[in-house]
Amino acid sequence: MEPILQVQNLSISFTQYGRGARQVLLPVLRDLSLTIEPGQVVAVVGSSGSGKSLLAHGILNILPYNSHMAGEITFLGRPLTPKRAEQVRGREIVLVPQGVTYLDPLMKVGPQIRKGRRDQAARQVSRAVLERYGLGADTEECYPFELSGGMARRVLIATAAAETPRLVIADEPTPGLDARAAKRVLGHFRELADGGAGVLLITHDLELALSIAHRVAVFYAGETVEEADAADFTAGRLRHPYTKALWNALPQNGFVPILGAQPGPGEVGEGCPFAPRCPKGRPECLGPVPYREVDGGRVRCLYPEGGTA
Repeated sequence: MEPILQVQNLSISFTQYGRGARQVLLPVLRDLSLTIEPGQVVAVVGSSGSGKSLLAHGILNILPYNSHMAGEITFLGRPLTPKRAEQVRGREIVLVPQGVTYLDPLMKVGPQIRKGRRDQAARQVSRAVLERYGLGADTEECYPFELSGGMARRVLIATAAAETPRLVIADEPTPGLDARAAKRVLGHFRELADGGAGVLLITHDLELALSIAHRVAVFYAGETVEEADAADFTAGRLRHPYTKALWNALPQNGFVPILGAQPGPGEVGEGCPFAPRCPKGRPECLGPVPYREVDGGRVRCLYPEGGTA
């Protein structure tokens, strides 16, 4: 089966001005790879500043003017060029953004879902998709400020689902929601995947991600350090020391803190960015570290669990 999305060796950097008029290139993402199959939820997990949202912006081709992107992005078997990204954005590839402020505060919900269309077919789609997410037809006549936070997030999902997309990108879709509401919202994304779409879930919450994801890609300092099946977490088959540290930091796993801090953009050398904090770190970890297959997953580590250098 052909993957919906393939990202290979993606790097994103930004041109900034240093002292005076001197330009400097600030690398933020480097050598990032992941794959999403039809009907699959792939969660991208990492702490703030790891570059998760930049991945979404790179796929959608909505990066700022001073950005530079290298690598390859393939959508439905064809290169996702800037021109093609513009053609499929909002139709075949849709974004469910982090904030409900993306809803137009001056426009009622119905016209936003229909994207201004007024024909009967568009109205039927609008009402059907609202009903699918537990919202009555009267929601069409509401302005965003009249909705609760949970309702507004369901409207954002309904707006995306109305286009019958092949790829849904959900960028931190649950901030401010309690655990029960967050799981309910994430359940809607799993329903989209069950219907055949691919879902890219971007989140810092590993526990929530594991509640719906088929696979999990773990980011650290702008790199993919591991991609694993969700079942590998509970089965103890984690390969990278950072992934294991994230898992052990969950309350139910002992709430073990990770000493040190994630390096910022421009502070990462050639080797593993986690090496200074890694209990298994060795001098050779400061050199090139390939991203390779180990025990059914992929990992960027010279000394992974379940494998050797």
